[in-house]
Amino acid sequence: MPKLIHSMIRVQDLNRAAEFYRGGFGLEETQRMEFPTFTLLYLREPESGFEIELTWNKGQAEPYTHGSAYGHMAFCVEDLEAHHARLKGLGYTVGDLKELAAPSGAARFFFVTDPDGYKIEVLQRAGHYV
Repeated sequence: MPKLIHSMIRVQDLNRAAEFYRGGFGLEETQRMEFPTFTLLYLREPESGFEIELTWNKGQAEPYTHGSAYGHMAFCVEDLEAHHARLKGLGYTVGDLKELAAPSGAARFFFVTDPDGYKIEVLQRAGHYV
């Protein structure tokens, strides 16, 4: 059976993006690959093993556009309110706590924006989101 291993995003400032995912979500650097025109940095979530591949294209001056197809990545946490306060305390752009009633149960969540403008959903660990 195929195994989902990573998702890649392009970033303007590799160190700033890496700090967001390390400090905000506890991802750990597993590999850094330097090439003449770009760098790949892999950050792993320890519980699932899933990685985010940050791609920094050297010399890219203009910000990337996200287009209309990109939605978001999502993390689940044990204490939604505490994580919301923690990310806010780190100075990140954090949205309001929300709740969505669904047939399979309620989802409690908020969104935070990473340094490159990508939306990250943070959900209460419960129901489908465990």
